[in-house]
Amino acid sequence: MLKNITGNVFIVAAPSGGGKTSLVSQLVRQLPHTAVSISHTTRDKRPGETDGVDYFFINEETFQTMIEEGAFVEHACVFGHSYGTSVAQIQDRIQSGIDVILDIDWQGAQQIKKIFKEAIGIFIIPPSLDALKQRLQNRRQDDDQVITDRMQRARDELSHFNEFDYLIVNDDFDHACVELQAIVTAYRARMSRQSIAQRKLLSFLLTAK
Repeated sequence: MLKNITGNVFIVAAPSGGGKTSLVSQLVRQLPHTAVSISHTTRDKRPGETDGVDYFFINEETFQTMIEEGAFVEHACVFGHSYGTSVAQIQDRIQSGIDVILDIDWQGAQQIKKIFKEAIGIFIIPPSLDALKQRLQNRRQDDDQVITDRMQRARDELSHFNEFDYLIVNDDFDHACVELQAIVTAYRARMSRQSIAQRKLLSFLLTAK
């Protein structure tokens, strides 16, 4: 734990199939003191997903109860399913010095920034719409109509790129990973954070004779 230093909140958004989930997973594996915020959702588990790891899978009734209790910092309905991010989960981690990575859409990003005003927004875009469609088809999770709907939604989502602080083109996965990690690392080195983290060193340097 990083004593006396609160973590940052990073929002990573992209159109469906943009590769943000893979990029975020790689970031968390490579960079210490980072964690992905686990969302609640009413959709069914996909093959290979685990409850409490990929999402908290709950029913619609439970989801609505959590909304009424103010449990979510953001929530939205996407393709007929509800998704929400727990307030407590974010606050507990950043108070422990952990950088929290939110894998959400642009609508969720707007809601997050109303509460966590210092959150850093990172938008991931594909190199082309053809590449995006091919990625959706390669997942073999959706039928043609769902893919058509996702492509239509992607065009709308892409129009919100300028609401974010950083932009990454996910053409080459390894290069996109480097850029994402560089953003997080650079933001950790900003003066307001380092003046606390390096307080003892700075005091020594300024008083040494």
